[in-house]
Amino acid sequence: MSKISELFKNKQQGVLNVYCTAGYPTLESTLHVMKSLQDNGANIIELGMPYSDPLADGPVIQASGSKALENGMSIPVLFKQLEGFRKTIHIPVILMGYMNPVLQYGFEQFCADASKAGVDGLILPDLPEYEFETEYGAIIKKYGLDFIFLVTPETSDARIIKLDELSSGFLYAVSSSATTGKDKDFDAVEKYLQRLEGMKLKNPVLVGFGIKDKETFSSACKYANGAIIGSAYIKALENTKDIGKTTADFLNGILK
Repeated sequence: MSKISELFKNKQQGVLNVYCTAGYPTLESTLHVMKSLQDNGANIIELGMPYSDPLADGPVIQASGSKALENGMSIPVLFKQLEGFRKTIHIPVILMGYMNPVLQYGFEQFCADASKAGVDGLILPDLPEYEFETEYGAIIKKYGLDFIFLVTPETSDARIIKLDELSSGFLYAVSSSATTGKDKDFDAVEKYLQRLEGMKLKNPVLVGFGIKDKETFSSACKYANGAIIGSAYIKALENTKDIGKTTADFLNGILK
């Protein structure tokens, strides 16, 4: 059983997945940020691989990615940093990024190196369903990685069922068709999550985009297994002098 499946087997509600950008706020921050997230109650770490043209990301995450690229972060550097990370990080870790740099690295090599490092799953929002089914899905499976598709309120029921079938680990429910970090109307989001809940999907559902505090986290968790926080945490890290304390304060504000 994968680490992600194991997590959801033991914790069906209130799962907190926190996004952080590799190489941010400094190049050497990656493992410190990950360890701080684990130590302060995050259940999953979604580690963003910075890319110069991140389609789904709002200004906060885009800026963190630009800074990380300036700092010298790249996929080879990231895999170097992740060597032996499993000695201290025990919760599931997902790599989130875009196809262009992964293809430049070599798709199979990327999956092999991610698996070897101890990564549990991938989110690649611009990997189309057809290419996943015909080419890349088999490679991802070969290296024992979970793959998480995204659905939105505009996704048809038939397509949600299809993407749920293709996903493993969990299904990423984007709260609306906007970029990350935007405020959301949570009444509309709740209706959408109730719709997903009524579909009896095979995967657990985590909600992302616009989750930023205790209130939005609790709302998201009413009809889903948990939620994903990104921009709000990145913003908290922006000018920090103490990653551990900033992370503790931020997560305590959501979980306590």
